[in-house]
Amino acid sequence: MNWNNFEFHSPEFFWLFAIIPFVILWRVLVRKKSAATLTIPSLKGFKAEQSIVSKLKPLLFILRISALCLLILALARPRNVAVSKKTKSNRGIDIVMAIDVSASMLARDLKPNRLEALKKVAIDFVNQRPNDRIGIVLYAGESFTQTPITSDKGIVKRTISEIKWGQLEGGTAIGMGLGSAVNRLKESKAKSKVIILLTDGVNNSGFIDPKTATELAKELSIKVYTIGIGTNGMADFPAFKDPRTGKLIFRKQQVEIDEDLLKYIANQTEGKYFRATDNIELKAIYDEINKLEKTKIEEFKYYNYQELYRSLVLIALGLLVLEYLLKKTLFKSFI
Repeated sequence: MNWNNFEFHSPEFFWLFAIIPFVILWRVLVRKKSAATLTIPSLKGFKAEQSIVSKLKPLLFILRISALCLLILALARPRNVAVSKKTKSNRGIDIVMAIDVSASMLARDLKPNRLEALKKVAIDFVNQRPNDRIGIVLYAGESFTQTPITSDKGIVKRTISEIKWGQLEGGTAIGMGLGSAVNRLKESKAKSKVIILLTDGVNNSGFIDPKTATELAKELSIKVYTIGIGTNGMADFPAFKDPRTGKLIFRKQQVEIDEDLLKYIANQTEGKYFRATDNIELKAIYDEINKLEKTKIEEFKYYNYQELYRSLVLIALGLLVLEYLLKKTLFKSFI
């Protein structure tokens, strides 16, 4: 028997066990009163021998008490419960992550840099969305879809881990990044469509105006969460490559993020704007978005009950029958 699946359907009947001591006490008192008493001056001349049958007479009461206890257990309805579960998600959420991969994403105000910090947090986010479809759009001076919307989380995580700087020409085309993400979602049949747009700069290139792309998202009921990544003040930015070693040379520069534009995009699409100034804040932002965008999941439970009270009742009846037979046969002369 699997005791983890065992239960009593009506445990309130256990209170009946409280009457057992009173039944025993009543039996003792009644037996004393009903017993015949013979008074004689002396026991000399009598040999005190008690037969084995008379010694076993209390067995009748034990059988009756045992039957009563079993009947109380049967009333409590012991049973095994086998539970099977089936989950069903209601069309989930389609999410596109639009990620800025311009050279400034190599700035070292987040550790080891903005891009690597983002990749780690984004993969954690994907792990927490098992029932949703996710796509990846990359943008810098231009934009393209790195991974179409898919439910294959392995592909999405591999795509994120392989993101690197230098895949696109320089600049920050926020409008194009947002426009490409909207284009990925325009045919979506999901009950909820979400874009997570991350940038660390100001829109300075591309032929799509960010506000135009925002209007398209709004018309298609796409919610946009915008994230400005970068510390307040100065940060180490890549300035140029050393011609001899090919390594990037970093210089202190002022962090510039068009927060007004990001707030506008979020407000117009009923999303929310966040600012990530360090690794901890970046993770907290994705955790909050994960909580805000919940996929409705229906869980169905199927119960299979194996009732055990019948065997207890049969045993109790067997004990009562045995008591009756013993009373009418073996113990007849003592009753």
